Amino acid sequence: MAPDDKGALFPAEGGVRERVIAFLQKAISQGCFDAVLIPARAPGTDSLTYSLIGAEQLLENAYPLPPVMPVQGAKAISSLTRTGKGKKKIAALIRPCELRATVELFKLGQVNLDNIWLISIDCPGALPLAEWARDPKKAEDAFAEILKEGPNEDIRPICQICDKFSTTGAEDLHIGVPAGKASGILLIPNSLKGEAILECLGITAGEDLSGWRERVDKLTGARVEKKRQAQQELEAKSKGLDKLLDTFSQCINCHNCMRVCPICYCRQCFFDSDNMQFLFEDYLRRAEAASGLRLPPDTLLFHIGRMLHMSLSCVSCGACEDACPTAIPVAQVFSLVGNRNQEAFDYVPGRSRDEPPPLRVYQEEEFEEVEQSHAAVPAKQEARDG
Repeated sequence: MAPDDKGALFPAEGGVRERVIAFLQKAISQGCFDAVLIPARAPGTDSLTYSLIGAEQLLENAYPLPPVMPVQGAKAISSLTRTGKGKKKIAALIRPCELRATVELFKLGQVNLDNIWLISIDCPGALPLAEWARDPKKAEDAFAEILKEGPNEDIRPICQICDKFSTTGAEDLHIGVPAGKASGILLIPNSLKGEAILECLGITAGEDLSGWRERVDKLTGARVEKKRQAQQELEAKSKGLDKLLDTFSQCINCHNCMRVCPICYCRQCFFDSDNMQFLFEDYLRRAEAASGLRLPPDTLLFHIGRMLHMSLSCVSCGACEDACPTAIPVAQVFSLVGNRNQEAFDYVPGRSRDEPPPLRVYQEEEFEEVEQSHAAVPAKQEARDG
């Protein structure tokens, strides 16, 4: 956003959850949209899941910022719109990483956003899903403290190094959370749809955002540095085939990481297909050639194949790491690889709805420096030999 952009202060009391719910209830009551896709607690249970809510009173069970991410929001939006658009206006309230994944799926033809209003919110991170499974009440109390005081070491490792926790500009409306005891939330429109919501509510974007923006920029800078350090340490532990094998040595080939990833949208994964089923004799030949064969085989091939498939669109949401039953740092490894690949193409997944994925665009001189560096190697060798 430009430095002179303005937002609207929506007045509401209570904590972040109460303020956001008050905004959504008013928007529904005034017909700004017909329903909200939002995480909510199933009545009488500790289960949190995305729910499509059209009644104001039912929003009281909603969690605009749930303590954990049991389902990646982009997958929920894909399920809702994959077969086309409906006639109702739906507001989808999701975290920034979920929004960026949604934008990537939109560019890949997996979601329809015609009647979807994408709303993101300043995200303090999420707790590990295992913490919620062990003790939902304790996890909810811990997260309430995070919402009040700010992110701490309790949030997931991938969240601790997330530097894209606020607005990306690709959403229709962003909810900024002011610091301190401000009685309200900031509504920041980034599209005509977002401006239409403010118009529907009868409020104008005249609020100065400089204080909020300064806090976001300060935390972003700290996260960028923490991410750099964390990825340097991770690279030292996982660089090279032997270390990479050690990193994924606990993999049980369950493919949970693939199943929860919003970017892995293929109806039939190659690694789940008959192409990966071998004859008994094939296993024997491989075992003899390597003096032994681990079963199930090809676990590392699966992870490398998945990296090649989706690393350019990886948004580091951490869903894969939450789903891993053996606590492999999947999200952190994929974030490291994804960042390197994305930097090579100057591409930020979910940054814009109009920016095509790199592999869909041909640039004649792209990576020319790589070709030149490879050509220079034989020349240097020839010079030494001569």
